[in-house]
Amino acid sequence: MANTAAEKLRSMIPAAGAMAYPFLLDAFHLAVSPAAGPMSFGRLVLAALCLLAATAAPLLGLACAYWMTKAEPSSFELRARRLAYLSIAAPPLFVLTGVGLGLLHIPVSDELVWVAGWLAACLYVLFGSEQAERAPESAAIAASITRWRVTHGVAAAIILLYIAFHLTNHLLGWLGPEVHGAVMKAGRTVYRSSLIEPILVALMLFQVAVGMRLAWRWSSAPADAYRVFQIGSGVYLAAFIVTHLNSALVSARAVHHIDTNWAWASGAPTGLLHDAWSIRLVPHYALGVFFVLAHLTSGLRGILIAHGVAATLANRIWAAGLVAGGLVAIAIMSGLCGTRI
Repeated sequence: MANTAAEKLRSMIPAAGAMAYPFLLDAFHLAVSPAAGPMSFGRLVLAALCLLAATAAPLLGLACAYWMTKAEPSSFELRARRLAYLSIAAPPLFVLTGVGLGLLHIPVSDELVWVAGWLAACLYVLFGSEQAERAPESAAIAASITRWRVTHGVAAAIILLYIAFHLTNHLLGWLGPEVHGAVMKAGRTVYRSSLIEPILVALMLFQVAVGMRLAWRWSSAPADAYRVFQIGSGVYLAAFIVTHLNSALVSARAVHHIDTNWAWASGAPTGLLHDAWSIRLVPHYALGVFFVLAHLTSGLRGILIAHGVAATLANRIWAAGLVAGGLVAIAIMSGLCGTRI
């Protein structure tokens, strides 16, 4: 049965949220800008609501992706579902847009490019081919996907060593930039060595490629809330990894020869919260920390269930992982924004 006009418009909600994302950040900046006068309680509340709404925009895409999940989607419904998954990655994609335009020396507003890109995506979803995609089902293909999934998990276990150090190092920002810098300097002797760094970068890019292959495959199949979350968090992390590598390795280190230290990460001297450009890094970093821990917990949940652990217990471990991820994200962002012990 053909989708009605109302259904098609509803399917554009995630894209609308993504398009609104930079303007919510603009509203936050205007609310906290010293040029607007002394900070009042009303402006403080408005700023908090704008930042909260911007951070929640990817979660809107996650909710819509689940709402759009059907056993037999039409071609349009499948495109709309994948657009919803893409909207989850709005924060890193917006950072990538800004940094990319700067690297290419294109004097065009990143917000203009951003809106134009999402409008083009909406037009593709609304007026794309009506021939439904049907992934061929065979034992060989299923076995191939399983092998890629296992490989993805093994690579993640290796990368987890770096992630654990990196997040712990950021948490030490509560003790001050000097402590963070000293620990990072020691860590760099390992992960920036001529042997380890190329392997680490290659593993990251491998994870992106394999993760997107799995996400593309699974996004066309029926999924429960846990699988939808795993796909959505994976899409966010793929965009985050590409964006972070571009910002740190290409823009900062290769082009501008900037040390990617605490000052770089915290937007010194202005700070993340008071700079019109850097405010986009707050949801970008915060959700990056949350989703990396939540995605790992989602993978752990699947492993536990596959090895006979009761689904109820595995689900509780998953929920605890999400809570822990949220708390770690808040702690790290608080440190980057100036909180100290």
